[in-house]
Amino acid sequence: MKKIWLLMISLVVLVAAAGCGTNGGALHVAGAGAGPKSEGTITIAWLQGESGAVVKEARDELGKVIEKAIGKHVEHTILTEDMDAIDAIANGQADLAFIGTEGYVRANAANPKVQPLVVASGETGTLEDAFYFSWVSVRQGEEGAYERGHGYALEPIAGKKISFVSDSSMSGFKVPAHELIGALGRLDKYPDLTTDDLLQGGKDRIFREVLYGGTHPGSLANLLTGKADVAAFCDLCLSDDIELSSGTAKMPGAVYKVKADAAEPLHALAGKAFTIISVTPVLNPPFAINTDTVSGEDQQKLLDAFTSDEVSGNPHIFLPEDAEGSGLFKQTSGMERFLPVDDAWFHPIRELID
Repeated sequence: MKKIWLLMISLVVLVAAAGCGTNGGALHVAGAGAGPKSEGTITIAWLQGESGAVVKEARDELGKVIEKAIGKHVEHTILTEDMDAIDAIANGQADLAFIGTEGYVRANAANPKVQPLVVASGETGTLEDAFYFSWVSVRQGEEGAYERGHGYALEPIAGKKISFVSDSSMSGFKVPAHELIGALGRLDKYPDLTTDDLLQGGKDRIFREVLYGGTHPGSLANLLTGKADVAAFCDLCLSDDIELSSGTAKMPGAVYKVKADAAEPLHALAGKAFTIISVTPVLNPPFAINTDTVSGEDQQKLLDAFTSDEVSGNPHIFLPEDAEGSGLFKQTSGMERFLPVDDAWFHPIRELID
């Protein structure tokens, strides 16, 4: 566990999106897999969770950048299942994809021609701080049961009701599951734990009940409504809906509360608070590209376009800190931008999921 932590804390983050044409390109929702590509287009695979209006402006703006760079029409394909999205980029039905960190790793394993294009930098404008965090949290006032010395322990979670995001979520299941296995595996009662042991609750299982929120806000809602005693979710996925109430931001012991203008399903829970008891850094997903279906010339044009000052300075893509509206990324220092990255950068994720 310590090895993974040290590797991940020294690496970084991406979150990227794209589209094309004056309206960001055509949008197609696909159920079981993507349909055949149209000639003369760049097809982008998205997961259902990243297809909403919150990223639309960024998608439209990046679409214009892509169209200007390579002169091709962009078609967005939304996949309702993770494996469909992985298959789409791996088999060439999609040329680009934003399908999560684990999705990229699995697509690359299926087809090494799938490679990362860019990642978003951290506040320093480098890869050194480009990561977000997976949190394990409890309701404010209940953290005392987990306190150990100057920190918190995860062992007391055994026997409780826990909420994850989904069994495929990196920060909402895979990473916290790794931490829980490390903690609970030290107990004589739970030898040889695997992630399968955490998927379901019951009388003879580790957790009394296991719930899935479906989304990161949904997992937090399970906690704050009392359905779960503990919940896992990521900080980045809730940044618009929560605010620091006390403690040091993004550190164990910090207390956050739901904002008055939070979106559903948290709107009715405004003012409710929770305490973080575990914080683990997570690499953000890459904007992946199939290097077999996109020419070398177009690959370079896309890389130049994504890493340009035009994109980093676009307020619809990198939203200024105090600006209203939506952006794919939020500026903090003004130095945030897309950076190139290679496949080796994702080795810590491979170690985590293998």
